Amino acid sequence: MQRTAIGYTLPISTVGERCHAFVPHPLPPQPPLQINGVLHEIMDNTLIELGRLDSISLFLPETSLFLYMYIRKEAVLSSQIEGTQSTLSDLLLFESEEAPGVPLDDVIEVSNYVAAIDYGIKRLNEGFPLSLRLIKEIHAQLLKKGRGSFQSPGEFRRTQNWIGGTRPGNALFVPPPPDYVMTCMGDLEKFFHNQPEKTPLLIKAALSHVQFETIHPFLDGNGRLGRLLITLLLCAAGVLKQPILYLSLYFKTHRQQYYDLLQVVRTEGNWEKWLHFFMTGVKETSTQAVETTQKLIYLFKNDINKLNTLGKQTGSVLRVHQILQQKPIISIAKAAKETGLTVPTVTGAFEHLMRLEIVREVTGRKRGRLYMYTQYVDILNEGIG
Repeated sequence: MQRTAIGYTLPISTVGERCHAFVPHPLPPQPPLQINGVLHEIMDNTLIELGRLDSISLFLPETSLFLYMYIRKEAVLSSQIEGTQSTLSDLLLFESEEAPGVPLDDVIEVSNYVAAIDYGIKRLNEGFPLSLRLIKEIHAQLLKKGRGSFQSPGEFRRTQNWIGGTRPGNALFVPPPPDYVMTCMGDLEKFFHNQPEKTPLLIKAALSHVQFETIHPFLDGNGRLGRLLITLLLCAAGVLKQPILYLSLYFKTHRQQYYDLLQVVRTEGNWEKWLHFFMTGVKETSTQAVETTQKLIYLFKNDINKLNTLGKQTGSVLRVHQILQQKPIISIAKAAKETGLTVPTVTGAFEHLMRLEIVREVTGRKRGRLYMYTQYVDILNEGIG
């Protein structure tokens, strides 16, 4: 079937020059999607892997610990796509409030993303629907501090923006004029809720992501929020009990293909090619998340077995180890406060943990030392440049 562009262009004048803005038609696509045998098979396999991912949380000794770190990994990756240089270690050091020298502007952006994820999932768990209001509330969290705080947090844009290029005239893509944003986003909200017709959830997530990025409704933060929208849709529908699927690593690894396919959908209407790419990403990401979870379960079990050989010191060292699962970079003073143990007892526990090569000291200082749960952070760092 021969398709054409998924919208239409409008001549506009902005920042002193004329160009053409693109306005997408409402979803679902017309003519309807062509889901052939190959795409059907990929979708079936993706649903199987997504089911494995959802069920793996049942085997975690404490799901909240894994989510705490996994969400931070996603925040780092999603922000790196937008150009920040922060690492997972930078974020953990920033959150420890005990380590100067991290790249402040970048790490604040990453920290905002963590807050935005937490806020969105909390609102969904409270029964609030996935809606334009919620999207704007999440955006306010995303840009509440740092470089984006002056870019109208929580408000749809009232001025023209563009993607790529130094000005509208040489931009790769010019989204809808601001007067069209509310109508386009209103249509997208209806599509979230199966209007005008019901759409299978994974297809809905795939199409909604492209539509959101095409509308580009905010002055800043569209990429990060558009990626988060995928997870929010899956959680809102109950397909995922926990926010455990994030595609930023996949999009980062295949960055140019990702951008090319977004444009191919817009100009040629080739949704099927995008769906193939998207489903493959969900499948691979689900598999990787399951493997990461299994590695962490093995790591914790193996380290606990080592600690159980310490005799009368075992109890106190295990308490410090449990805190390290929550805060894998921590000081002796903070660990003492978190565990309720004395500073000398915690100091002795860290000596045991270093001797067993479970933690290492990361500052090189004589005072105010910080200790990292090395293998834990290394596992989560896989894929982060």
